[in-house]
Amino acid sequence: MAEDVSLPDLGARGTLRWIWRQLTSMRVALMLLMALAVVSVPGSVFPQRPQNPAAVAQYLENNPGVGPWLDRLGFFDVYGSVWFSAVYLLLFVSLIGCILPRLWVHLTTWGARPPRTPRRLERFEVHEVRESDASPEEVIALARTALHAGFLGRFRGFRVDTATEPDGASTLAAERGSLRETGNILFHLALIGLLLSVASGQLLHYRGQAIVVEGRGFANSPSDYDTFETGSAFSADDLVPFSLTLDRLDAEFDIASRPTTFRALVTLRSADGETREDYIEVNRALDTGGARVYLQGNGYAPDVTVRDADGAIAFAGPVPFLPKDSAYRSEGVIKVPDVTSGDQIGLVGSLLPTAVAADGGFFSAFPQPGNPLLVLQVWRGDLGLDTGIPQNVYQLQSDAMTQVVDEDGAAVTLLVQPGETVDLPDGLGTLTFDDLPRFAAFDLRYDPSLPWAAGSAAAALLGLGLSLFTPRRRLWLRVRAGEGEQAGRTVVAGAALARTDDAGLAAELDRVLDAVGTRDEGQDRWTSPS
Repeated sequence: MAEDVSLPDLGARGTLRWIWRQLTSMRVALMLLMALAVVSVPGSVFPQRPQNPAAVAQYLENNPGVGPWLDRLGFFDVYGSVWFSAVYLLLFVSLIGCILPRLWVHLTTWGARPPRTPRRLERFEVHEVRESDASPEEVIALARTALHAGFLGRFRGFRVDTATEPDGASTLAAERGSLRETGNILFHLALIGLLLSVASGQLLHYRGQAIVVEGRGFANSPSDYDTFETGSAFSADDLVPFSLTLDRLDAEFDIASRPTTFRALVTLRSADGETREDYIEVNRALDTGGARVYLQGNGYAPDVTVRDADGAIAFAGPVPFLPKDSAYRSEGVIKVPDVTSGDQIGLVGSLLPTAVAADGGFFSAFPQPGNPLLVLQVWRGDLGLDTGIPQNVYQLQSDAMTQVVDEDGAAVTLLVQPGETVDLPDGLGTLTFDDLPRFAAFDLRYDPSLPWAAGSAAAALLGLGLSLFTPRRRLWLRVRAGEGEQAGRTVVAGAALARTDDAGLAAELDRVLDAVGTRDEGQDRWTSPS
C-alpha cells in the first residue's frame, strides 16, 4: 500500500506569494480585462446618475420594486461603484506586477552577447556552405557590415559577436529581434498608461451643457449650466472664470432642407476683463479656460409672454423647442407656474418655422422662418414642480393636470404667429408670441487626461506593431581557410534560426552570404562584395 504523502504547509508568506503569482500572471490579467468589459455593460443599459439624474429618478418611479435594489448595488453609477473600482484596480495591479519583472529582465539582457556559434551548422533547416576569394578576416568584416546595415544601426540590424575557435576557424554570431520584446513591453506599459489616464480623467474632468438663446450667455459656473457633471476630485476652484454670450447663430440650408452652415458668433470675456469675438462651428471648437466649447445643436426659442386671469405677467421669455425633423418642426413645453390665482398652466405643442396647411393640419415646409406658427394645446392644474423630483423641461408632467377641451370635447388648439396675442381658454389669461430668436446648445468639456490617453494609445499601437512585425532571428557563420581542392579559397558555412515560422529567414542568410563575395558550391558565377 502506498504511503500517504504529506504536503508541506505553505504558511501565510507562501500563500501570499502564491496569490501574488496568480494575480500577476498573464492569464489572470486577460480574465480581469474581460471582467472589466463585462462589468461596464450595465453602464450602457441603465441610466447613470452623474449624466442624467432625471432619467434615474424616472426609472426609480417606474420600477418601485427592483429600482431601489439596483440603486443600492450601484447600477446607476457603475463607473463609481465599488465593484467596478475593484476590478479596475486589480487589473491595474496585475498589469504592473506582470510587466515590471519582464521589463527588468529585458533591460539587463538588452546588450547581451548573441549565443555562440553551434558546432554543427548543418543540423539547422536553413544552412548553406559557400566559398569566397576574400580572406577569413575580410569575410568577417564584410558580414559584420552587412548585419549592422539599417536605420539606427543595431536597432534594426543585428547584435554581432565574433570569436576564434581552437582549430583556427573564425566564427560570427548575430542576433536580432530584441525590439519584438521591446514592443511587447511597450504595449503593456501603454495599457497601464491608458488605465492611469482614464482614472485621472474620471477624477479631474468636468463637463457642462448649456442652451443659450441669441443675445444671452452663460458664465463658467456650475449653476449656469443646464447639466454639469464632474469627477470625484473636482473642485469649483478648478474652474477658470469666463463668460460667453451668443451674439448670433447663423444657419443655412439648401433647397432640400439639408444644412450647409451652422455658426455661432460669440463674445468671450475673461476674468481680467479682456473681450474678444470668435465663432464656433460643428467641427471647430473654442478653446477657453483650459476647456473646449463645442456647438452640439441649435433650434428656435419662441419668445412669449403669458398673462394670467388677473392680467399679471406670469411668464415671459424665450423657450427652446427641440427640432424633430429636417424641416425643423420643433416640440416644446411652456410651463407657467407663477399664476397669482387659479390653476397653473402648461402649453404643449409645436413650432413650425415655415407653416403650411394640409389635410386639416399644419407641417413645416422649410427650416428657415418663412411663416412661423406656434401650435399649442392647453393644460391646467398642478405642474408638479414642487415635488422635489427632477423633471424634463421638454416634457409636461400631466398626472395632476387636465387638458382644456371645448364644448364638443375636442382639445383646444391655439395657433399663434409672431406679434399676435390670443386668449387662453377658460379665462386663464392671454399668450403673446413676441419674437423668434434661435438658440445654440453648447457642450463644454475639460479632461486633462486626453493628451496622455492619446499618447498611450499611440504607444500601444506602436508596441503592438513592433511585437507583431519584428522577426526574431539568429545567424551564425563559420569561416576557415580551405584545404585540398579548396586551398587558396575561404570556406564560409552559414546557418540561420527563427523562433517562429519566418518566410524571410533563408533570404536573410543569402543576403549576408552574397554581401561577403561568395558563390554556391558547383556554381561558376561568383558574387562580388557590395
